[in-house]
Formats: sequence, C-alpha cells, structure tokens
Amino acid sequence: MSENELMQAAITQARKSLSEGGIPIGSALARNGELLAVGHNKRVQDDDPVTHAEIDCLRNAGRIGSFRDTVLFSTLMPCYLCSGAVVQFGIPKVIVGESRTFPGGPEFMRSHGVEVIDLDLPECTEMMRQFIAANPGLWDEDIGR
Repeated sequence: MSENELMQAAITQARKSLSEGGIPIGSALARNGELLAVGHNKRVQDDDPVTHAEIDCLRNAGRIGSFRDTVLFSTLMPCYLCSGAVVQFGIPKVIVGESRTFPGGPEFMRSHGVEVIDLDLPECTEMMRQFIAANPGLWDEDIGR
C-alpha cells in the first residue's frame, strides 16, 4: 500500500470513532507498505483513559516481534503518552495528518531519533476542528485540560 492509502486507513478509523460517539483520531501501523494493524481512539467507547488511537493500533498489532522497521500513521500528532509508546517500541517513523489542532510531542519523538512527518492534511484538520467546536469539554478531557 502507498503512504496515501495507509493514511486513508487511519482516517477511516478516525471516522469510525466519530460514528461510535468517540474522538475522531485514527491510526495505522505498516511494515514495508503492508498494513499490519489499525486502531482508533476508544476513550469514550471503552471508558478507558489510555485507549488513544495509537495505543489501540499497537494493541491490535499484537506481538509482532520488533517494531523497528515499522511506520506509524496517525490522523493527529501523537500526545506524550503515544509519543512515549513510539519511543519505547523503537518505531522509527511517524506520519501524521495534522498538528494544527493539537501540537502533541514531535520534539520528544525527534529527540529520540524518530522521523516525524506532518502532512498538514485539511481533511484531518477540519475533522478535528468540527469535533472540538461541538465537544469542547470532551476534547479538554482527552488532552488532560
């Protein structure tokens, strides 16, 4: 799969979360262009404060041995929790849809040798802006405000 197709898999997951009443953030994990797993934010659906999209995706990938040759796609710049998981598992590259609505932890990841690419996709930005405007309390809860 191309990087565009892999990002689209993450966007599909974000839309799925939104359709379930959750926060519209999605993630996908790939190795050599092969989709290994997808996930989406399930904090609301599972009543679980740590089921962020990237964590859900990594859980769905399971025990794949090493993550050192994978790429993580996320519709939103990973927060420090998810950035920590990227560093912990040695994921070398993270491609994100946007960081305008939430800056996340790119500096933390980069300081640990992770390549971080922000595609600044209008589709991802608009999805988050609409959600934040409609659900400010839920968004503040999600980012720990």
